[in-house]
Amino acid sequence: VLGGPTPRATASATPGSDIKPVDVTIVHASDKGEHGVNITIDDGPDPVWTPQVLELLREYGVKATFCMVGTQAQAHPDLVKQVVAAGHRLCDHTVSHDTTMDTKSEAYQKQQILDAERMITEASGGVRPMYYRAPGGAFTPYSRKLAASRGMRPLGWNVDTKDFELPGTDAIVATVERELPNGPTLLFHDAGGDRSQTVEALRRILPQLKEQGYSFGFPVR
Repeated sequence: VLGGPTPRATASATPGSDIKPVDVTIVHASDKGEHGVNITIDDGPDPVWTPQVLELLREYGVKATFCMVGTQAQAHPDLVKQVVAAGHRLCDHTVSHDTTMDTKSEAYQKQQILDAERMITEASGGVRPMYYRAPGGAFTPYSRKLAASRGMRPLGWNVDTKDFELPGTDAIVATVERELPNGPTLLFHDAGGDRSQTVEALRRILPQLKEQGYSFGFPVR
């Protein structure tokens, strides 16, 4: 790394010296290629819903990316460790899920992203988030550059299942079927309210996509 400030800036991170910068552009593509699907799960972990989602993913042999809110990770480190132990990936979803991040100062954005990174990494037992997803998609050039410098690829989505609106299991499934041609990254939630519809929708969607020849992967880094 060129220049002096970078090692000092990363010294407080755990670990710091092995962080490799990644691309600053917002990724949607799957590492499984043309027939890949990325399952992404936001706003947890939650003690009621995350275990149910993990059980479904295990049952169908699917790996997913969990975009965690820092305070949730800090409150439920056992769940963060379960996510990691099952082979899923972690994503920084900020400390407090402020969907107006793109209107805030760089200092505020930095605090939200780096504090969440630290909370998630500590809760996981040292496994770092590999992605950064801005709440509500409120990315800025600054936040993308900062996240990428910390080894977290900015992560978008193609299919918003709108499961947080509680539209019904059928509606969630129909949204996936209708919008999957738009791209491979699907957005679900495992916290923030009653997620029983999400769980039931995943119970239908995962085997259905497998039967249709899709492979479940991770977002490209």
